[in-house]
Amino acid sequence: MSVLIRAMESRDCEALAVIYNQIIDESVATFNTEHTNVESVSTWNETELVLVAENETGVLGFVRSFPYRTRPCYVGVAQFSVYVDNSARGLGMGDALMADFLTELVARGKWKVLSRVFVENTSSRALLAKHGFREVGIYRKHAMLDGVWRDVVIVERLLGPAEE
Repeated sequence: MSVLIRAMESRDCEALAVIYNQIIDESVATFNTEHTNVESVSTWNETELVLVAENETGVLGFVRSFPYRTRPCYVGVAQFSVYVDNSARGLGMGDALMADFLTELVARGKWKVLSRVFVENTSSRALLAKHGFREVGIYRKHAMLDGVWRDVVIVERLLGPAEE
């Protein structure tokens, strides 16, 4: 299956909202419980990097960065989330997204990227390990989802000059 990774465009907002709301409903990859909408999604790329994975059927996934902290000393650190439509999982969308995402972060001067992943989300953990992320530790009872405390694995990857 041929996949194109490209920057988010305004025409992608509806598809990204659908994918993200699907992830929310599955309760396997985010603590968010309220659906998003096209208007909210349309603001994502104003201050962030958002890449989409697209094939002949449409947009099937995305990766999105956001600032780690507002203090100037952390300007080179980004947090991220990567989500793939359930119809396209296992087809390499996440792999393609992560490869291009990491390259683009380096081009933008980032030296570290990090995230938190539900402990039981083994497919995401495997994807991130494949792309050089290390598991730093576990935040126990990081937040509640559907009335249950959830643990998350902290992952990070050094980029560019920080890799040396």
